[in-house]
Amino acid sequence: MSNPQHILDQLVAHGVVPVIRTSTADLARTSVAWLKEAGFRTFEITMTIPDAPDLIAELALDTELMIGAGTVFTAADADRVVAAGARYVVSPCVSAEVGAACRRLNVPSLMGTLTPTEVFHALQAGSTAVKVFPASTVGTGHLKALRSVFPKVTFMPTGGVDASSVGEWVKAGAACVGVGGKLVDEGLIKKGDKETVIAAGKALIEAYKAAKIQVPV
Repeated sequence: MSNPQHILDQLVAHGVVPVIRTSTADLARTSVAWLKEAGFRTFEITMTIPDAPDLIAELALDTELMIGAGTVFTAADADRVVAAGARYVVSPCVSAEVGAACRRLNVPSLMGTLTPTEVFHALQAGSTAVKVFPASTVGTGHLKALRSVFPKVTFMPTGGVDASSVGEWVKAGAACVGVGGKLVDEGLIKKGDKETVIAAGKALIEAYKAAKIQVPV
């Protein structure tokens, strides 16, 4: 059985985590299929999607994918998504009960924070890594400042990251990034514009890889 750090290491190795937040499970299913074709192998399925645990269970059957769950607020929801097959649990805020549940379930928890105080409380609550959200409201300088006082913390900025900015986030110290609306465009999915979605996905992956080459390990 994988331990939380091993799963987190895999998540960091993937680098870019598409955050799937669509109005229906069918749209989510389509976005995952298209983005898998673009080269992504991990996805955060948010609990705002109708019947999200069932979708997680379905997607988790694909052995090429590592599925996580997002927008998890309670221990009960953590239990549900992990039972369905989620390998990691993401919250938009600090939740002590989610942290406790993830420790019990032996999966990594990534809690959302913005301030140093929130980062501290997330770590105290058992967050394996820390999500900086919404990242676009504070910018890369904010992440650099957080890393100066929390140098050993794994940070995943999420919100507003795209191909044009991912390089700066990597340079600022992001271990991986979460990308939602900039990548999972529901309007394009509804129109069936697979080509544009895949092109955006590939561009993001290439920009991330190029940035990682330039950043010392």
